Amino acid sequence: MINMAEKVLMKGNEALAEAAIRAGCRFFFGYPITPQNELLEYMARHLPEVGGTFLQSESEIGAINMVFGAACAGVRVMTSSSGPGISLKQEGISYIAGSEVPAVIVNIMRTGPGLGGIAPTQSDYFQATKGGGHGDYRLMVLAPASVQEMVDLTALAFEKADEYRNPVLILGDGVLGQMMEPVVLPAPSPEKTVEKPWATTGKGDNEKAKLITSLYIQPEEAERFCDHLRAKYSAMEERETRFECYRTDDAEIIAVAYGTAARLCMAAVDMVREKGIRAGLIRPITLFPFPSAPLRKAAEGGAWFLTVELSTGQMVEDVRLAVGGRQPVAFYGRSGGMVPDPRVIAARLEELAEKKGNAETAQPNEGGAA
Repeated sequence: MINMAEKVLMKGNEALAEAAIRAGCRFFFGYPITPQNELLEYMARHLPEVGGTFLQSESEIGAINMVFGAACAGVRVMTSSSGPGISLKQEGISYIAGSEVPAVIVNIMRTGPGLGGIAPTQSDYFQATKGGGHGDYRLMVLAPASVQEMVDLTALAFEKADEYRNPVLILGDGVLGQMMEPVVLPAPSPEKTVEKPWATTGKGDNEKAKLITSLYIQPEEAERFCDHLRAKYSAMEERETRFECYRTDDAEIIAVAYGTAARLCMAAVDMVREKGIRAGLIRPITLFPFPSAPLRKAAEGGAWFLTVELSTGQMVEDVRLAVGGRQPVAFYGRSGGMVPDPRVIAARLEELAEKKGNAETAQPNEGGAA
C-alpha cells in the first residue's frame, strides 16, 4: 500500500482498489473474472495490511451474500466482478437494496451476452441502471472516464452508500480497468466514524433487538416501504445528478457518451470544431440518477444529438426520454470489444450537422429520431 498522498502511475483496477482501502473499506468478498482480476488481487495483497478481511468466495452468489452480511453489521464492504458475475449477484443486490444497507459494487464490463469475452464494452448499462434483480429498487450508478475518476468516484461511492443506506455501483469497462494513467491518491486518513444505529452489532440493556429485513407480508405495509424507497431515489435525483459539459455553450450538435466512449467523443468534438462545426459533449457521470436536465435544455435550444456507446445501444433510450422528441437523437456504437476510432465518430457528427442544416433550410424541425 502506498503510504502518502502522491502522484503515481497505476492501472485502473488497482487504483480503484487502493482508493477503496483509503476510503475505509475493510471487507472485500469476490470471485475472479477478467477484466477485473487485478482489483481482486490487489485487495488480497493489501487489505490485510490495514487489518481488513479479504475472502475469495466459492462463487459470485456466495460473495454477494457475504457482502450482505457484512453490510448489515455496518462495516464498509465492497465486491467486484464483470458482467456474468454481476448477473449472478443480482438476487443478492436486490436483497441489499431492499434491506437498506450500504455496500459498493464494481462492474468492469466485458463483452456479452452470455459468457461473452474479455474485451471491453459498455453493454451492461441496462443491467446497472434498470435494476437487474427483482422488485422496485434502484442503485446509484457512477461511471468514471479516467483512472483518476476511478479513484475519486470510489471514495464518493462509499460516502453515498452510507448516506442513503443503499448499494452504489461503479460501472467501468475493460479499457479503464486495464489502462495505466497517473493518478493523485488521497492521503490515508483515519477511518470516519459513521453513526449506524440500525446495524446488527448487538443491543444494549435498554434497546430493542435490531432487525434488518426486506420482508413485508401485509400489502399495505409493503406498499408503504416501496413508497419510502421511491422517495429516497427521488432525493438522489434531486441532489446527486452529476455530469460534465464539454464545449456545449454554443453547440448545435451534441455527442452524449460516458466512460471510455466519452473520451473518444471529446477528441471527435475537437476535430469537427476545427472544421467550423459547433459540436459539444455531455458526459453523464451518474447513470442513475441520469442527467436529463442538461439534455432537455440543449434540446430546447435546438441542438441535435448523437449517442455514442460501446454497445448496440442502451443509454440511447434514456437520452431519447430526456430529449422527449424535441429534437432528433442518432446513435452510433461498436460492440463485441471493438473500440471506435474518434475520426469515425467525427464523421458521424459531420453527417448529423449536414442533416440539421438541410432540415433547417427545407422546413421547421419536427423532432424525432435521426
